[in-house]
Amino acid sequence: MIKTKTGKPEGSRSRSQIIVLFIALIIFIMLLFANFAYLNTQATYDKQYIGHAGELRVLSQRIAKNATEAAAGKAAAFKLLSDARNDFAQRWGYLKKGDPATGLPPAPSAVRPEMRAVQLDWERLLKNTDAILSSEQTVLSLHQVAATLAETVPQLQVEYEKVVEILLQRGAPAAQVAMAQRQSLLAERILGAVNTVLSGDENSQQAADAFGRDAARFGQVLNGMLQGNTSLRVSQVEDRDARARLTEISELFEFVSGSVDEILETSPELFKVRESATNIFTLSQTLLDEASHLASGFENLAGGRDTDTIGGYVLGLLALMSIILIGLVMVRETNRQLRETAEKNERNQTAIMRLLDEIEDLADGDLTVTASVTEDFTGTIADSINYSVDQLRDLVATINLTAGQVAAAVQETQATAMHLAQASEHQAQQISEASTAINDMAQSIDQVSANAAESSAVAERSVEIANKGNEVVHNTIHGMDNIREQIQDTAKRIKRLGESSQEIGDIVSLIDDIADQTNILALNAAIQASMAGDAGRGFAVVADEVQRLAERSSAATRQIETLVRAIQTDTNEAVISMEQTTTEVVRGARLAQDAGVALEEIEGVSKTLAALIQSISNAAQQQTSSAGQISLTMNVIQQITTQTSSGSTATAESIGNLAKMASQLRRSVSGFTLPAAKAQAADKV
Repeated sequence: MIKTKTGKPEGSRSRSQIIVLFIALIIFIMLLFANFAYLNTQATYDKQYIGHAGELRVLSQRIAKNATEAAAGKAAAFKLLSDARNDFAQRWGYLKKGDPATGLPPAPSAVRPEMRAVQLDWERLLKNTDAILSSEQTVLSLHQVAATLAETVPQLQVEYEKVVEILLQRGAPAAQVAMAQRQSLLAERILGAVNTVLSGDENSQQAADAFGRDAARFGQVLNGMLQGNTSLRVSQVEDRDARARLTEISELFEFVSGSVDEILETSPELFKVRESATNIFTLSQTLLDEASHLASGFENLAGGRDTDTIGGYVLGLLALMSIILIGLVMVRETNRQLRETAEKNERNQTAIMRLLDEIEDLADGDLTVTASVTEDFTGTIADSINYSVDQLRDLVATINLTAGQVAAAVQETQATAMHLAQASEHQAQQISEASTAINDMAQSIDQVSANAAESSAVAERSVEIANKGNEVVHNTIHGMDNIREQIQDTAKRIKRLGESSQEIGDIVSLIDDIADQTNILALNAAIQASMAGDAGRGFAVVADEVQRLAERSSAATRQIETLVRAIQTDTNEAVISMEQTTTEVVRGARLAQDAGVALEEIEGVSKTLAALIQSISNAAQQQTSSAGQISLTMNVIQQITTQTSSGSTATAESIGNLAKMASQLRRSVSGFTLPAAKAQAADKV
């Protein structure tokens, strides 16, 4: 009793210790998770900081590249430059002020020096970038004008070359011819000046001034050739064809003259854009270095957080120690409970031995025994035993009565079971014959299904072959279309070659005319030299050489003309051959298309045939499945009938055994002693 009283305070104290240790363990675990959550959050922030800093490095170079391309007149570069600037500003804003969308706070003060350095470079870079973007329309317009000039000036040169040819053919004054040739050179110089202005180098300003002067000079000379200009000593061109060409040149030059003021006015702004692009390129290198330093600062800051993990390890160690202490306290409490249980078991053992002594006669079948009910835990057991003995008394009496009734009913049931067994054997024989007939029918249907499946496979193969043939025909048609297009393209090129040879013939004719005129001029010069006497003898030799050179040029041009005519003849024959080949290819494509239509019809018929055969195969398979199912059902019925016959025989045997068991049951319960039987035995004595 003393141990029991002292055990309660000890158990209460142990439970209190366990509760305290559990609370400490929970606190340590919560602190551990809080520490790890903090470190994880900071690691996420560090990753975002480093990512933004890395993107700043990439964007700094992208801005420099797009600024250079924008200054060069690429329209798409302005959009890319604006996007890169906005992206840089957005990411820089995340680092300075944080990102509310992701919960990213502003960059820590540890990297403030690097942030200031990046801020200074970014402000200068942003200023130059905005300057380029604000001049977008000017730059694009100027480059568009330059592109148009690049197309117009060569046309001016071509037209002036034609004017020179006309003037030479008409025997115009040499001064007019020289002036026209000088105009062609002046046009080329105008185009070169515009390209120099667009390049933005150190000669751009001089090129802009030269462009204005050359354009003005070109226009004055052009007007002089049309209307005459005594101050420039330019005489009016009288030839109608030459004036028509000069009029066309004047119309083309209107765009050039109209672009002079625009180029001169906007070229200073273009120079500023070029200067801004150069500044951006220089600043981008510095900004790249500063952004790299900023990224390194964030990486160093992330590496310094490793010391914070020591606190997590300490908290984990404290939690582990709490678990160990909880285990020790629980082991001590378990040992105390085991001691109390041993004492209680000893008391229960004594009560159990007393109960066993009282019910010892029950093992010999004496149902008159009554167990004593006490206050120990065996009292409930004794009460239950007394109740069980009472129930057992009633059960033995009922068994004696029922055994006699079972013996009488068993004899009648055994006769009925024997009759049922004979009927089951006859039914099994009839079912076996029906099952054999169904199996024969199932084999026939199965053969039909196999033949239908084979026919379906052949039909599907026909569909595949027709489909492949149709694809081959389509590919052939496509190939013929490609051949026809290539032949037509070749014919066009040969036609252009014929046109080019015609132009060569025209040029050769011009050269031949020049050679004839040169020959005439040389002849005139020789006559003049002979008239001059000894003073013109040297000039006569030169005139003879010029005359021979003109004759050689004339002979060469006649050979070239013959060759050009041969090329034109061959070209025309090749074009005719190409057209005939194209006609044959088109005819072959139509025949292949007709074959494709026939194959499509074959494919449709084959598909219909395959569908019909597949339907027959499915129906045969369904009948085979049904016949097989019927056969299986008949087999199952036969097995059930056989089992019923066997069961009936076994039932008859079991009923006989049941009669024997009823007799054995009466004999087995005859060993129990009931109170009434014991009283009758006592009366007889």
